[in-house]
Amino acid sequence: MRKMHFNMLWVHWFTMLLGLWPATTPFVFGTFDQNEFATAVTRITEDRDLWDPALRSWLTAWNDVVSGVPIMIFAAISLSPRGGWAQWANTCIGIWLLGAPLVFWTPDAAVYANDTFIGALVIAFTILVPMMPGMAPEGMMDDSDVPPGWTYSPSTYVQRMPIIILGAVGFFLSRILTAYQLGHIDGVWEPFFASPSALNGTEYIITSDVSKAWPVADGGIGAMSYMFEILMGVMGGRARWRTMPWMVTLFGIVVVPLGVISIYFIIIQPIMIGTYCTICLMAAAAMLIMIPYSLDELVAMGQFLVLNTRRGRPFWRSFFRGDALPGGSKDKHPGFDAPFAASLGTAARGVTVPWTLAISVLIGAFLMLSRLVLGTEPPLADSDHVVGALVITVAVITMAEVARPLRFLNVAFGLWLMAAPWLMDGSTSITSDIFGTVLGALLIGLSLPRGRRSDEHYGSWDRFVV
Repeated sequence: MRKMHFNMLWVHWFTMLLGLWPATTPFVFGTFDQNEFATAVTRITEDRDLWDPALRSWLTAWNDVVSGVPIMIFAAISLSPRGGWAQWANTCIGIWLLGAPLVFWTPDAAVYANDTFIGALVIAFTILVPMMPGMAPEGMMDDSDVPPGWTYSPSTYVQRMPIIILGAVGFFLSRILTAYQLGHIDGVWEPFFASPSALNGTEYIITSDVSKAWPVADGGIGAMSYMFEILMGVMGGRARWRTMPWMVTLFGIVVVPLGVISIYFIIIQPIMIGTYCTICLMAAAAMLIMIPYSLDELVAMGQFLVLNTRRGRPFWRSFFRGDALPGGSKDKHPGFDAPFAASLGTAARGVTVPWTLAISVLIGAFLMLSRLVLGTEPPLADSDHVVGALVITVAVITMAEVARPLRFLNVAFGLWLMAAPWLMDGSTSITSDIFGTVLGALLIGLSLPRGRRSDEHYGSWDRFVV
């Protein structure tokens, strides 16, 4: 461990440079303009506007200086083998830099882009790069990366690549929404949905009372979440399911619960706001598709902690520092060094798309558009919309073989679809009632069979893949 620390000293020198960058950029961006600040003070005094743009710009400038100087100090402390705590202090500052432009509602697009970029790099070079080889001495002595009873490693970079790519897609889409909310751009692309006002569907939603209920730009919160997913997706080696359980847990918390929350915001859009947002739908789709690609690693990590504790190893020490696990093996599947087609084929191990689940997704999409296709009205139209979104969510998540039993949730949604037309108002014809009942029965039938399964195995979890 000591040798590895001295081999990584260049990281801390580079982090000092990263701290120097935000500490000096206010003088380059002109955010320390004394004339503008004096004008802002005058406007605040006369108009009582305590959140003047010039004042916000001044606050973000001081924030960059106050954040950059401690980064350099903590990076210097990290040069010592006993200065590991300083790396975590810099990680906290990096997280703050990602969120500070949102807290201060910065009017400067350059400041937002700069703080996001530097914050992400500080996080990467304080914990991601130094910890790439793994954390546990036991883990370094054992080079196995396939859990006992498994046929592949769920933590290879090829396995994580779909999540990283989808996280990047969601990040850049969310940045567009954030730029509009912070006033950096005058309009947002929206090809499909209109709104009750002069704004298009996307602009109307991200300036609605639901969005304004957040103290900061909610698009920026989404962008931060996607950035965390990218950084966590890159962090760790091929065996991080046993060398970094804490990171896999945080990764699962960011991907799975936040993915479900993003679906919730899609559900409430037409019900509470009255329209849709195309960019929001695209970002939510990216978040949802990440979930099945992340579940196998969570299962492997859980199995490791259970088996390791049963053999007498301390739970919390293994959780935070990792451990070796007898019975593992090396993954022989193609990696990035293989031809592209072979690598691409291994990226989806553990995820299959049976035709039953694919049709279930189409049924859910149709239900979300039932008010347009069948002419239904609330409350039945709202019910169809909610159930349709939930059906899609369940069907996509259960494309992960380790989560396949969750498909039975769609049986309950199918039963409700059969009953809803006869219990709720909003139907416009007997045809729509019959159509809803038929879709419900079809969904039940599609949710009963397991569907096609790959040749992969998941140790003791195999008995749950039914």
